[in-house]
Amino acid sequence: MKKTAAPDFHALAEHQLRESPLRATDARIKVLASLLGAHHAQSHQDIQDTLTDMDRVTLYRALDCLTDAGLAHKIAGDDRVFRYNAGIEQHEAGDHAQQHQHGHFKCTRCARVFCIENVDEKLFAGNDGANTKSLRQQLQKVLQDALGKGFQSHDIELTIKGWCADCATKAGALKTGARKSA
Repeated sequence: MKKTAAPDFHALAEHQLRESPLRATDARIKVLASLLGAHHAQSHQDIQDTLTDMDRVTLYRALDCLTDAGLAHKIAGDDRVFRYNAGIEQHEAGDHAQQHQHGHFKCTRCARVFCIENVDEKLFAGNDGANTKSLRQQLQKVLQDALGKGFQSHDIELTIKGWCADCATKAGALKTGARKSA
């Protein structure tokens, strides 16, 4: 079996920044590389713990720039802590850019947030030719039926809440241990 090389997140971050309208500063490269290498969305504190040589203001500024440029996205947690993840794609939708739509899974036990990237784009964005309405179109109709004409959605946030695999496994072990001791 062939061993694959680990991805070079620093080089990938530098490439993505050079392809964007942003300047590729050391801070932005380091922050984007950290997000690209993360397995789940990271809080400011998570990133700061990894990038100990970077002050918190520089980190906030880098995160804001990456988010504004569409190279990362910000997810509000139930604990009022923003978490960041890399990998937003931009595409034109009419007169303004619309962010790539995807869902999130929020663990209600450990508060980690995971992006669900493999959602069929047809669900969010368009017709498949069979006169079926996309989720975006259906929700726009619900919005206008509930609140009246004139309301226009520009973003949809799909969030599934539950326990992540690690927390579910720990909960299962706790239940098993409790049954054995009973």
